[in-house]
Amino acid sequence: MYDTLIIGAGAAGLSCALILGSAKDKPYAKGKHIGIITHQKTSHLQNALFNNVLGLEPGTLGSDILENGRHQLKSLYPHVEQIEKEKVTSVEKLEKGFKVITNKKEYQSEIVVITVGYTSLMTIKGLENYTEPHPRANIEKDRIWLKNTDHIIENNLYVAGTLAGWRSQFAIASGSGAHVATDILTLWNDGKHTKVHDKVTV
Repeated sequence: MYDTLIIGAGAAGLSCALILGSAKDKPYAKGKHIGIITHQKTSHLQNALFNNVLGLEPGTLGSDILENGRHQLKSLYPHVEQIEKEKVTSVEKLEKGFKVITNKKEYQSEIVVITVGYTSLMTIKGLENYTEPHPRANIEKDRIWLKNTDHIIENNLYVAGTLAGWRSQFAIASGSGAHVATDILTLWNDGKHTKVHDKVTV
């Protein structure tokens, strides 16, 4: 049983996982079981080239961010379990939490975060009732979103990134994932507004 399971490891998913992982020493996050399903063959980062993102060296490739992001997560926060080479086929609501079914296994999680891409090829069963045309994409591109309020689809089911209705911009998608992570940390912290920063010590 996971406390939080993230589906998708693009900009939003990795950002969400990194922030959740970084809270490991906080009393409210100690012992939390966090996982991320890293299947991402359709991530738009695969073909991206970045020249206009604060903090990234001009010419940075999206494919390198995908690879380096998974390495960063594993190196800094190895307690966040990376589930590789599995594709989610359905999400089912349970009496407590959700069942996430992949092409290989089944998982249960109290909280689920959906961060896969916003193309109409997204075919995770159980999410059909939330799927609508994307509000910030040209209609001819046939993009979708999961209808939500402030990233919440329903209780303990979140969506982040372009699938949450945001534009396809790296910084926006990353920020969306960070937003969801801090909301989850706030939930774990009994509703006290929470963020996690590292600081230089003198």
